[in-house]
Amino acid sequence: MPRPLTLSPDRLFPSEPAQRDIARRLYKEVAGLPIVSPHGHTDPAWFAGNAPFGNAAELLLHPDHYVFRMLYSQGVSLDALGIGNPDADPRESWRLFAGNYHLFRGTPSRMWMDWVFAEAFGIEVQFSAETSDLYYDRITEALATDAFRPRALFDRFGIEVIATTESPLDTLDHHAVIRAANACGEWGGRVITAYRPDPVVDPEFEGFRDNLERFSELSGEDAFSYAGYLAAHRGRRAFFASMGATSTDHGHPSAATADLSNAEAEALFMRVTGADVGAADAELFRAHMLTVMAGMSLDDGLVMQIHPGAFRNHNPWLFATYGRDKGADIPTATDFVHALRPLLGKYGNEAALTIILFTLDETSYARELAPLAGHYPALRLGPAWWFHDSPEGMRRFRSQMTETAGFYNTVGFNDDTRAFLSIPARHDVARRIDCGFLAGLVAEHRLEEWEAAELAADLSYNLAKAAYKL
Repeated sequence: MPRPLTLSPDRLFPSEPAQRDIARRLYKEVAGLPIVSPHGHTDPAWFAGNAPFGNAAELLLHPDHYVFRMLYSQGVSLDALGIGNPDADPRESWRLFAGNYHLFRGTPSRMWMDWVFAEAFGIEVQFSAETSDLYYDRITEALATDAFRPRALFDRFGIEVIATTESPLDTLDHHAVIRAANACGEWGGRVITAYRPDPVVDPEFEGFRDNLERFSELSGEDAFSYAGYLAAHRGRRAFFASMGATSTDHGHPSAATADLSNAEAEALFMRVTGADVGAADAELFRAHMLTVMAGMSLDDGLVMQIHPGAFRNHNPWLFATYGRDKGADIPTATDFVHALRPLLGKYGNEAALTIILFTLDETSYARELAPLAGHYPALRLGPAWWFHDSPEGMRRFRSQMTETAGFYNTVGFNDDTRAFLSIPARHDVARRIDCGFLAGLVAEHRLEEWEAAELAADLSYNLAKAAYKL
């Protein structure tokens, strides 16, 4: 007999009764606020074409590297899951997921998925091998209805704005279709882009020279000369801004920055665009370009996000076989104090500039990031990210950051996901955790409850809108 699937209304709240009561009251005030999703990786084609999603595996399994990395760690074949294998039977892939769902006990993926199953699809029994076909059929049948088309779900979830992430090599055709639909009154959803220049900033990115060729074509500049290369960035940034972008995003291996003279930068550029690129030159170029991008953000007003500290594609066989973003990225220790000093020495005192820092290295929270953001006007702290986008990760973030940086040097929450249906679940988790944290401060008489209520709204909604200029 399948076990019932129930979501406790008190999930993630403190177990201590007085704090739990405070958390309930705070959460009640923010639970229904619109969702601001200022950074993520959903596919704009979904909202442009508004075509039905195909089936349960295509929507909930294939885009979610949190899910398939856990399955892979237990020996489940990515081919069998349908990852990079269009010949896989999606029902059989789903059965593999269902039969291994116990692997997700205690993980945030389990919380997000259970929310999707219960709240989005109204399923009342737990996901398991026994209920796999029931789930597959119920979800796939629902996806064929108009109520589960991407635009309808966007509206149903109360999403006010969502930012996707594209490289300078993207023509943003899907965003153009969305803007046209909005202009003619066909739809009112706000979907914007963000400028992610990694493929043309990182000399170690696969196909870097080919990417520069395409960069030249799209920008009308000679991206193989340093002056033309910088002009190409300025032009593409302006185009992205015209298509709604309010931010840039930089996913570098480290937080290293540099401030080279123009002559030094030109000489370095010639080396990194040559046939053989040394690792030291590649790192120095990335470092210099972070400082250059900060200067461009000061000029054009785009908010700058820096996501450092992931050893990308750690599994060489997996990368060669399946490509990027297949769950094999691993956090690394990250220095911020020394690494960011060149950039901050040049631009850190500019209150008109916003640089949002993220980290996968929790040891840097209280030692480095909170003191930096608690001093430099240009700096803000992004939320607990990626591996730490979890209940305990969020609690550690708040407890270690708040005393030095305060709440208002942070930027609220962003979901940073490809998994569209998990977005409301992720925001709900963040709101519950923040309300529980604030409830503790109220119970200890460190905050008045009215202050905590204001903070709950700020952390859930207002800070993200302000930080990302939305």
